[in-house]
Amino acid sequence: MSITAVTKEGPAAVAPAPTIGSHLRDYWQRVRGGDIGALPAVAGLLVLCTIFSIMRPSFLTAGNFANLFTQGAAVTLIAMGLVFVLLLGEIDLSAGFASGVCAAVLANLVTVLGYPWYVAVLAALLTGMVIGTTLGFLVAKVGIPSFVVTLAGFLAFQGVVLLLMKEGRNISVREPVVVAIVNRNMPVALGWTLAAIAVAGFAVVQLLRYRSRAARNLINDPFPVVLGRIAALALVLGLAVYVLNLERSLNVLITSLKGVPIVVPIVAVLLVVLTFVLQRTSYGRHIYAVGGNREAARRAGINVDRIRISAFMICSTMAAVGGIVAASRANSVDPNTGGSNVLLYAVGAAVIGGTSLFGGKGRVLDAVLGGAVVAVIDNGMGLMGYSSGVKYVVTGVVLLLAASVDALSRRRASATGNR
Repeated sequence: MSITAVTKEGPAAVAPAPTIGSHLRDYWQRVRGGDIGALPAVAGLLVLCTIFSIMRPSFLTAGNFANLFTQGAAVTLIAMGLVFVLLLGEIDLSAGFASGVCAAVLANLVTVLGYPWYVAVLAALLTGMVIGTTLGFLVAKVGIPSFVVTLAGFLAFQGVVLLLMKEGRNISVREPVVVAIVNRNMPVALGWTLAAIAVAGFAVVQLLRYRSRAARNLINDPFPVVLGRIAALALVLGLAVYVLNLERSLNVLITSLKGVPIVVPIVAVLLVVLTFVLQRTSYGRHIYAVGGNREAARRAGINVDRIRISAFMICSTMAAVGGIVAASRANSVDPNTGGSNVLLYAVGAAVIGGTSLFGGKGRVLDAVLGGAVVAVIDNGMGLMGYSSGVKYVVTGVVLLLAASVDALSRRRASATGNR
């Protein structure tokens, strides 16, 4: 295929279609211009996995691979919501304890009051929406800086958790459906089926996009690159499902433990939905516009206040989802649920994955990649016997490096005119 430029005098010279070589050169130019995307997170993830695999071969076992998903799920889900706030150049310091409040609501309803699981889950999600709407209103309408509002929320929600937990009580969560979210696995055949559906859906989207751009004579990615993306996803999902479908039980005579954890497709579905919202809807474009230049977005007719309120609402709702997952993993809720390092890890995950703290740049996928980096550090150093202090130091250094890369890439992009 070739691309023809049309002028007033008629068709101009036919430009050759992009080749793999030109595509790679364009990508390298974007990287040099400061548009590095998630490259540092992917490179860091590969390096960390290689190091831990060499130093602790047990890191590569099927059982530990499954543990990585379950250990990092709650933080990753909270980070996915934080991306929306960070894209606006704002911050939500209350997301951790907001997840704890929602988890406490769930535990009280399902265990203490005996409500059905779906009522408790819905109540937890609605609690998150109310929290986010309130925070967003105070930031957008009242004009209080998000740092101050969410810091106040951080303190207040910690107190709310204590009140809901009767000043220190631990509430067990034994509801089978809630417990199954993190602690149960899908049947082996269902795991392969969902992987095949995911690859097929991705292939359809990629091929339709290629066909649409080709029909309108727009510059397109080389067809082998499109096929390469599809093949790469098929390879990654195929390997992941294969490993997770291996027997992980230490005693198969007592119980069998294999299959993809149920929480994995939950995270995947939310990733697809939120990515579609950010990248394929006018609302998503408005998020990026407000984060890039709030005044310009206002003059363009965007309801900036509504966008800011909705971003905080999405953030706290995703914190509620993270709280539900945390309650499922621990089979209980206590006053420290959502506290400790949850917020730090969630913000770190978003930033490490490539979302900018300055607003206007980031994807929901960044939270997943950054969450994977945080989970690998925590898991790998735990296998090596390092203390929590060492884990915090290493995670902090990685976060500082990610923020430094972000600042340097933005400076580079500004210098080259790509901002």
